[in-house]
Amino acid sequence: MKNYKKPYINMLLLAVMALGSSSCNQDFLEENLTTAYSKDYYKTEAGIQALAVGTYYQTFAAEFATEVPLTATESGTDEFHAGGDPSNWIWNSYGAGFKAFVTVSNSNTVAANTNWDNLYIGIGNANELIEAATNINSTNDAIKKTALGEGYFLRAFNYLKLVSQYGAVPLKLKTSSTVELEFTRAAPQAVFDQIIADFKQAYNLLSNTGSPAKITKDAAAHYLAKAYLARASEINDSWNSTTKLADLQQVVSLADEVISRHPLAANYDNLWSYTAADGANEKLPELILSGQFNASTLTTGGNQQHLYFLSTYDQLAQMKRNLAGGRPFSRLAPTYFVYDVFDKVNDSRFWKSFQTKSIVNNQSGTYYKNGDLGIMYVVNTATDTRFAKTKNTDAIIYSKTGKTIPSVYVAYAADKVGLMADVRFPSLSKYMDGNRIDLSSTKGSRDITLARSAETYLMAAEAKIRLAKLGSASYSDALTYINAVRTRAAYKSGENRAAYADGSAAYTTTGQAGIPISYIPENSYYESTNIPVVTTATNLTIGNINALPAEDQAVITKLGYSSDYDRMLCLVLNERTRELCGEFHRWEDLSRTKTLVARAKAYNIEAAANVQDFHNLRPIPQTFLDGVYSNGRPLTASEKQAMQNPGY
Repeated sequence: MKNYKKPYINMLLLAVMALGSSSCNQDFLEENLTTAYSKDYYKTEAGIQALAVGTYYQTFAAEFATEVPLTATESGTDEFHAGGDPSNWIWNSYGAGFKAFVTVSNSNTVAANTNWDNLYIGIGNANELIEAATNINSTNDAIKKTALGEGYFLRAFNYLKLVSQYGAVPLKLKTSSTVELEFTRAAPQAVFDQIIADFKQAYNLLSNTGSPAKITKDAAAHYLAKAYLARASEINDSWNSTTKLADLQQVVSLADEVISRHPLAANYDNLWSYTAADGANEKLPELILSGQFNASTLTTGGNQQHLYFLSTYDQLAQMKRNLAGGRPFSRLAPTYFVYDVFDKVNDSRFWKSFQTKSIVNNQSGTYYKNGDLGIMYVVNTATDTRFAKTKNTDAIIYSKTGKTIPSVYVAYAADKVGLMADVRFPSLSKYMDGNRIDLSSTKGSRDITLARSAETYLMAAEAKIRLAKLGSASYSDALTYINAVRTRAAYKSGENRAAYADGSAAYTTTGQAGIPISYIPENSYYESTNIPVVTTATNLTIGNINALPAEDQAVITKLGYSSDYDRMLCLVLNERTRELCGEFHRWEDLSRTKTLVARAKAYNIEAAANVQDFHNLRPIPQTFLDGVYSNGRPLTASEKQAMQNPGY
């Protein structure tokens, strides 16, 4: 289902319902519109399939043309803090303007109600799909059963996001033919019951054909496991005791099933080696479900996540914006938690996820030439004493040219200023997209990975940790799953550790619009680690829960954990960052485990002063509260406050 279409059908249906069946007799001019669809279209197989396409788009793709995924899942966490652009700083800082209305910084600021509204639009479309697929008179199971399974999955998918963000939310399970104004919030327990029932329906109805573009049985199994894990997490501990053990056992069983059919890619960089839309990296067996995009000039919006994680390289001397370098909107920058949680000597994932070097592409004078090293980030450790200043503009020589590097930034130096105090930072490169048509284009064509089996492994590991706390497993059982992911992450024998690749694609050309490229297929591994060239394989296997890696022990110590359960949960959350950094899971992972406040205070400099326990849930949007009625009248101020999440 590669070519998404916006759900215009549903918009038309709303208009039809609003107009009803009224008509005028003897109109001066009567016209018969023969090209529009009515609700009868959903009684056909073609209509069912078109509705499914529109609902796929609304649920999986539409938000990635916006900053909603950043504000909902990455801002205000331990992984990222505010970048160089202030558009959505309020979502990161939890400041005074973060309420039922979010204080607007500029036209790019995401409103408090945007995510809520988008999710309920998706639910409305899914309800329509379920009803249409139930009622259609068709003997073609490939259409009827598939559409019905897709409908149940899409409804559950949206509700899982809603309950994870807002807690209690209204359950709306049928379409409406009239305007409805009276809603109450269903308790999280009831919402999870519905989510799990819907994912089970999807699992029973769907086949395993068409992944990752199509929703499959394995996608349903992955998200059913995700729902069970969320229900069993700390945020629901006031009511989940009777379901917790069975839920966690289901997580492991479902995860094992999915893992058996979705082997990990051989090398971590296989996931990100994008050169063109629909390329090999978008069809890897590891991928379970993806939001689909394409390079067609007829579609609008596209995947815009390539904009938001980039440092503003184009403002530096000898540098100019270019297609391979990207258009840097600079919304989010990595925290020191991200820099420090990787074993940067043995774990390849940091160096395959972040861009740490760029070449000069705007030469001036006679000293620097295009192609000389222009920017370097030294991502070293706190024990490194080689550097006097965080910014070294005249001290570091590039060995291949013998020239000093014009712009060098060091994570740890004697002045202790650090990268967090600067708008320059290593750019997350997982969404780099050189397939764009020009330098200013925001439309991207890369697919978005929604689910892959590396996460499934880590869900199983977390379930084992939770089962161990309940006395139904050992903590060591989790290591089997964690080590599978870490083994893939380790450097292979003969692998060039200084090699780097991202999805810019344009690096294979001389540039665009006559502007040379800034891409260099090289990272700062050796400059950062200060070790001799190594070509032997590395080992990241954890053999004993009492001897965790130094990077994890540092986090455990900082956060004050001592029990086996807290230490192992900390380990798996750290591993999720190493494997899934920037893949739109983090806020919900920290919220459900109730580790958001401690980790944001410890690692996010803007959030630290403001984040509180009530921030584990988002505010119910004021637009919803202002529109809801009770007994035929708008809610009073006190009723609105009673419906709002505590603290807002």
